[in-house]
Amino acid sequence: MRRTNIGELKAHLSRYLDHVRGGETVVVVDRAQPIARIVPFSAVSGSPAEDDDRLVRLERRGVLRRGRGRLPEWLGKRRPARVKGSVLADLLAEREQGE
Repeated sequence: MRRTNIGELKAHLSRYLDHVRGGETVVVVDRAQPIARIVPFSAVSGSPAEDDDRLVRLERRGVLRRGRGRLPEWLGKRRPARVKGSVLADLLAEREQGE
């Protein structure tokens, strides 16, 4: 694992990315405080099939529900009801009455 500060990373980004391509991890520090870790992409996320498997597992557990690609037609046609008067004015009047 390599450590570098922000200025060094900016000056030699290509070199550090070569290290990451080689399978190494680079830790970025700011005033001796670690703030980021650059890891090879394969370590973060695998193939799209693995991502799909993860979504299937989450869907089975009820954590998420995937969309079908289209919104229902009624969603775009329905408009909120218009009310007479001002909500703000009604709230201020209610506050003055002490209710």
